[in-house]
Amino acid sequence: MSTSTQDSSGAQECPVCSADSAGPAAIGPDGYCETCGRKVPVGRDHAELDLGPVAGVTDRGLRHQRNEDAMALATASGPLGPVALAVVSDGVSSAPRPDEASLMAVRTAMRLLLKSARTGEDPAGASAAAAKAGARALSELVGPEGAPAATYVSAVATAEVLTVCWLGDSRAYWLAADPADCVRLTRDDSLAEEIVAAGLASVDEAMSSPQAHVITRWLGADLPEPQPHVAQFAPPGPGVLLICSDGLWNYRPEAADLAALALPAALTDPLGAAAAMVKFAIESGGIDNITAVLIPFPLNADRADNADRADHSPTEPSVITASENPPGETGTAR
Repeated sequence: MSTSTQDSSGAQECPVCSADSAGPAAIGPDGYCETCGRKVPVGRDHAELDLGPVAGVTDRGLRHQRNEDAMALATASGPLGPVALAVVSDGVSSAPRPDEASLMAVRTAMRLLLKSARTGEDPAGASAAAAKAGARALSELVGPEGAPAATYVSAVATAEVLTVCWLGDSRAYWLAADPADCVRLTRDDSLAEEIVAAGLASVDEAMSSPQAHVITRWLGADLPEPQPHVAQFAPPGPGVLLICSDGLWNYRPEAADLAALALPAALTDPLGAAAAMVKFAIESGGIDNITAVLIPFPLNADRADNADRADHSPTEPSVITASENPPGETGTAR
């Protein structure tokens, strides 16, 4: 599912160029962007994107009519070296215009993250500011049918530290060769998570509840002052940062189990590993939209050099869309 879109004239837009301040660029009859030269994915059901240090795959899955997840990927040359950036958002299906909400969120947030990475701003502060900017942007989509909403998770990877920011139940994981080193970096904003934390049910019991995916924080005009979580992680050695929607982790919620799917391939071929993870989720039932983004750590020098050269063009960030969610009694359901 790509963000190949149509403007008011009916012409396609490049998902890369249209996400940056340079503005949209038309697609030629051969399917390539006339500005940046990239091949533009066709359709919203499935998309794959590889920027070198970061790669991702998103898919509609088997049960839903459209893909309402969105992902934005970028690389930058910061004052202290290369930076890999990623944002994933899952539109809330019980709210109006979920596919537009997720795309608006990742595009808005990525513009801010990319600018801050280039200027060397504190990634923790920039991550929180980007999430809040994404939330404010969704107010533009409010209409008579109500306020769109979406989950959110972002990642900023430098040579020293990984910074993640989130609202809702899209997740970030650190995946390593040793299962003992694998860890989930985020805590869901959901009723299920709160029930487990309060000792009222086991994880399996909470996740089997009809309210399992009712979220308690999200991006959207009906939550005007969201307070995003920010966490930083200094990896103890080589591994991979995964950010994903619940369409993936529903089938493998534990970090060590996800590492078994991704490694060792993800260290050298993050796109292939992300595709394999999405394929696994589809073959496991594909009941939701699925997005998986992988950032190998440490940042690969050769890949990062290539990304730096690309960064100097006005073509970043690269954006691809998708998402989905069900309703709930309290908060926003996904």
